[in-house]
Amino acid sequence: MVALTTPVCDFGWIAPDFSLPGVDGRVHSLASASGPRGVLVMFLCNHCPYVQAILPRLVEDCRQLQTLGLGAIAIMSNDTDAYPADDLPHMQALAARLDFPFPYVLDATQEVARAYGAVCTPDFFGFNARRELQYRGRFDASGTSADPTARRELLAAMTQIAQTGQGPKAQVASIGCSLKWRA
Repeated sequence: MVALTTPVCDFGWIAPDFSLPGVDGRVHSLASASGPRGVLVMFLCNHCPYVQAILPRLVEDCRQLQTLGLGAIAIMSNDTDAYPADDLPHMQALAARLDFPFPYVLDATQEVARAYGAVCTPDFFGFNARRELQYRGRFDASGTSADPTARRELLAAMTQIAQTGQGPKAQVASIGCSLKWRA
């Protein structure tokens, strides 16, 4: 495991569109995942301890964000040949077990991860209704400890985006396992 941190938020950067197959057998896009007030694009995977530590709370927070008019989508871009725990059947099992309230899609070519400049899992991109980047930070300060008392920075930032269209000026970069790029 190599822990990496994400770059700082490039406010106003426009979200690239995509079309990716989901664990539900449907094809999902940025437009289909978006809510009327914005969208949270998340790069996740199954095996990363940073992702595993936050998943139950992330699912809960995404349900809450839906009530504010925000959509969400999780993209898995790791090399599944080298990391079979991240393959489609394992993605389907994880999404079913936790009852994901958002599409979980496979970026097999890794083109979407490259277009977004994703570097690790988890990597969060919070966009307003105009698809302008307003948040590129962490879920919370707990890392791999799964601290339920940690301030939910992602939830607070996305709530602010839903209410004002703008993210917080102060953001702490996400940290996680490096994306597993194909050779």
